[in-house]
Amino acid sequence: MGFEILRPGALSTVQDKGRRGFLSQGIQESGACDKYSMKLANLLAGNLEEPETAAVIEFTLKGGEIRFNSDEIIAFAGGDMKPCINGFPVPIFSPILVRTEDILTMELAASGLRTYMAVYGGVKVPSVMGSRSTNLKCRIGGLEGRALLEGDRLKSGKDLRQFKKIRKKLKGNEKLAAVGENEPWLRHSSTPYRFYGDDRMVLLRAVMGPQENAFTELGLNTLIRNPFRLSMDCDRMACKLEGEPIEMKNGADIISDGIVEGSVQISSSGLPMVLMADHQTTGGYAKIATVISTDIPALAQRKPGEWVAFQYVTPGEAVAICRKEEDKLRNFKERLRNIIYG
Repeated sequence: MGFEILRPGALSTVQDKGRRGFLSQGIQESGACDKYSMKLANLLAGNLEEPETAAVIEFTLKGGEIRFNSDEIIAFAGGDMKPCINGFPVPIFSPILVRTEDILTMELAASGLRTYMAVYGGVKVPSVMGSRSTNLKCRIGGLEGRALLEGDRLKSGKDLRQFKKIRKKLKGNEKLAAVGENEPWLRHSSTPYRFYGDDRMVLLRAVMGPQENAFTELGLNTLIRNPFRLSMDCDRMACKLEGEPIEMKNGADIISDGIVEGSVQISSSGLPMVLMADHQTTGGYAKIATVISTDIPALAQRKPGEWVAFQYVTPGEAVAICRKEEDKLRNFKERLRNIIYG
């Protein structure tokens, strides 16, 4: 029961919301880089009660090939890797019924960078320190703490009786549960854009600090007035950016202190780096700002060479934005419950 990896793709790992509460012990949070798409995929696949904790597969840049060894309900969200079942295209942002011996193939991402495949019941791997997420650096979680390889077999954690009930209701009604093309606001996180002439780029909202006093007024303004391009040195740990150097008062070094996902460190070169899901637990570079959780998913879908911009928001504004985003997914969950999964 489950599925087998025939080709793993560029980088495919098991992820959930992450391993919370262990930073003081030197254990990174890990988890999905685009947590919005992870939760949306889980909702579409019927994991209404645990969209944050049901484990999914995160494909980066290029998906692989999977053979299903049992009937399953799956769903894709995030980047579009043009998934096909037995050679026929299937939609993203929609529940999909797959049968035993079906073959899933995926391509290079046509849009975005990361695609999330959820399966009803979640991907069944052991929970380590409260999470099933793969921590590649510590080699814990997921499947043996590593990226997926050819020949790996994974199971879903579905309850068979409930699965049969939901499958019967879903068959022929998949479009009722899908997120349509006329709902782009629901397909992706609610991150705004900034325009520079004809160029449109993701606008990352960030709370200033905690070391804003380490920067000159010019430096603080440089972050929000200039666009920055993702370098080739971007991964699950951090997105390093290129652009106008940010002026500091007395250099970038500080006594190492805690790091969170979204921290914007300024290196000795004056260039920013935004810490992502596999960020280190402490850092010795001054942090000019922290990108809000609502906008990290949009950054996680940017490819090297693409541009982003920054805007300061207050802590109160950040909380209001986050609550609005949670309401959006909560309302969609109720919609699914009323239409299909109730």
